[in-house]
Amino acid sequence: MALATTSALLTTLTACGADSTPHGRGAAKPTAKPAPAWRTDPASIAALGDSITVGFDACTVLSDCPEVSWSTGTSPKVDSLAHRLLKKNPAAHSWNYARTGALMSDLPQQITAAAARRPELVTVLIGANDACRSDVGAMTSAADFRGGFERSMKTLRHSLPRTQVYVAAVPDLLRLWSEGRKNPLGKQVWKLGICGSMLRDPDDLTKPAQDRRALVRDRVMAYNEALAEVCAKDTLCRFDRSVFDYRFTGQQLSTWDWFHPGLHGQQQLAELAFRTITRKENPLKGEAASGI
Repeated sequence: MALATTSALLTTLTACGADSTPHGRGAAKPTAKPAPAWRTDPASIAALGDSITVGFDACTVLSDCPEVSWSTGTSPKVDSLAHRLLKKNPAAHSWNYARTGALMSDLPQQITAAAARRPELVTVLIGANDACRSDVGAMTSAADFRGGFERSMKTLRHSLPRTQVYVAAVPDLLRLWSEGRKNPLGKQVWKLGICGSMLRDPDDLTKPAQDRRALVRDRVMAYNEALAEVCAKDTLCRFDRSVFDYRFTGQQLSTWDWFHPGLHGQQQLAELAFRTITRKENPLKGEAASGI
């Protein structure tokens, strides 16, 4: 009797154990959650970055002019990203946390401030100041820049797991030198110390000067490669390298310093961002980040 009872108990336990395993006959197969889809019509925007995004020198000399910001500007003269995307009261649903002089190391702090607004889209344009130093030796290293952006994205995702991120490439500073030096007044303004690593002695065409400018451009390209590669790891992040590729002219530069974007430059940045954000497919999907 005891043997029969024990045998029956063992049989029952064995059957229960088989059914309770993940690979048991009646077990439900785990289903993977679909990746969040990119929305081309976000309802709110927070802008992060440096002087470009706060419209420095776009309206008056040595002053921010956020109303003409390519990202969140309210002026109809610019037709900013917020004005294009936000159909209902853009000014009430867009916020600008960019700061003149900001470096990549300042980005986490801006993200923390923006997170309180819970924006559906965050725009990022930063990095020019990391390359625009007194000399090439003072530029932020490519490794530190990449590490800073990785930390920034982790900070953002911790607070804003479903917010979309648009990352603009650092503009081509060598082209800026090439176009801006055509203006005699602009070259005089540059002597005040604007972006010395690239713009110092703008008419010096000797090999050392050309090599110095090439080093700055190479560093900017390394920054953009880092931005593209880190962004590519995030489903809700889009990198826009057209900001580096765009063949701007002096017409897009500020008439106060021939360095920052003027009104027309802000308009063009808004247009480039709008194209990338409203595309159904990520423009860099399937493409290698190298060669940027």
